[in-house]
Amino acid sequence: MQNTSDFFLDDLVRDLSPVTPLRQRTGMALALSALALGTILVLSVLNIRADFAAGQPKPLPLIAAGVFLVLALASAWTAIDMARPAVGTRREGWGWTALMAGVLPASALGLLALQWSAGQAVALTWGEGECLLLGSMVGLLTAAALIVWLRRGAPSSPQRAGLLTGVASGAAGIFAVSMWCPHDSVLHIGLWHGATVIGMGLAGRLIVPKLIAW
Repeated sequence: MQNTSDFFLDDLVRDLSPVTPLRQRTGMALALSALALGTILVLSVLNIRADFAAGQPKPLPLIAAGVFLVLALASAWTAIDMARPAVGTRREGWGWTALMAGVLPASALGLLALQWSAGQAVALTWGEGECLLLGSMVGLLTAAALIVWLRRGAPSSPQRAGLLTGVASGAAGIFAVSMWCPHDSVLHIGLWHGATVIGMGLAGRLIVPKLIAW
């Protein structure tokens, strides 16, 4: 004769059914598809930079685009991995990539400070902020892909997952925009492109936890 605990356990498992396991490569494929779609949309509407199209890219825009691409991939990989909580797992590799990318805005701020201290005119206009707006909009594609993935799992730290989602989407969006952006200066790339990643990261930390909560 079954005791009360046996009946209780039977009730718990009666409605359970097998689910498809979360495979990290599947989540990454989803994120990469969103990044590729965003890049294609930018290039189809705004066209590619002339120097990129000619096969003679200028060094700084090319390096910056590569840095943001690596940051997008590293952050997305970590966010995807967070959908599968595990005891003792360390997910800090993306932070080194973020520090590397942080050299760009830090350099821009340093140059800006030097120009101000020397009394030089700062060649920076609010009109250049279109990259921030476009990068944020395009990055929403990657954000949506990561949010869908995170909702399938159970992130143990929703705030951190949100931050990573925002950073990944901001970096993905500004990478796509970098394929078109006509500006070459350290100030523009460091401030406007960097601000896209920072702004999306903060927005992700605030908004995404509410979207992935069960």
